[in-house]
Amino acid sequence: MSKLKLTDILVTVVISIMFGIVYKLWGPVYNMLKPFGLHADQLIYGMWFMAATVAFLIIRKPGVALLAEISASSGEFLMGSEWGLEVLLFGIIQGLLAEFIFFATRYKRYNVFVISTAAVGSAVGSLFMDFFKGYVGDLVLWNLILFIAARLLGSIVIAGIGSYYLVGALEKTGVTRLVRRADQEEYDALNH
Repeated sequence: MSKLKLTDILVTVVISIMFGIVYKLWGPVYNMLKPFGLHADQLIYGMWFMAATVAFLIIRKPGVALLAEISASSGEFLMGSEWGLEVLLFGIIQGLLAEFIFFATRYKRYNVFVISTAAVGSAVGSLFMDFFKGYVGDLVLWNLILFIAARLLGSIVIAGIGSYYLVGALEKTGVTRLVRRADQEEYDALNH
C-alpha cells in the first residue's frame, strides 16, 4: 500500500472542489423535493457522498475518501452553504465511515459492492449526525424507517453505483491513467 503523494492530494482536492460546487448546487434541488413528502429528498441525498467514492476509485490509496469529503464540504461551505459550518462536520464523519470501508478491504477492492458499501457507510455517518441534531428522532417509527431506507437507497444508487459507472466511463477515456499507475492486468496485456 503506497502513501499519498503530493500529486494524489492535489488531484483529490481538485475532484473535491468540483464536487463542492455540485454539492452547493444540489442543495436547492434537494429542498425542491421536500414538499413532495415521503422523503423524496432522501432519495437524492447520496449526491453528498460522491466525492469520497469517486476520488477513491480514481486514486485508490488510504486517506483519499476522508480527504475528498473534507475538501468537498469545505468547498461547499466556502461557497455559502445554507447549512453553514455543519457541512464540515458532516464531511468529516461521512469521509471517515467511507474510509473505514476501504480500510476493511485493505484498499484492494474497487468493485461496485465495495463502493456501494462505502456510500452506505457515508449515509450512516450522515444519519448519525442527523440523530445528533435531534430532529430525526421526532419521526414516528414507520416514517423513520422510510427516511432511513430512502437515504440508504439514494446513497447506493447515486454514490455507489453512480460513482462506479462514472469513473468507469472516465477510465474508458484514459483520463484516469494520468493519475493512477498501471495495474498488473495492464502490464500483462502489454506483454502478450
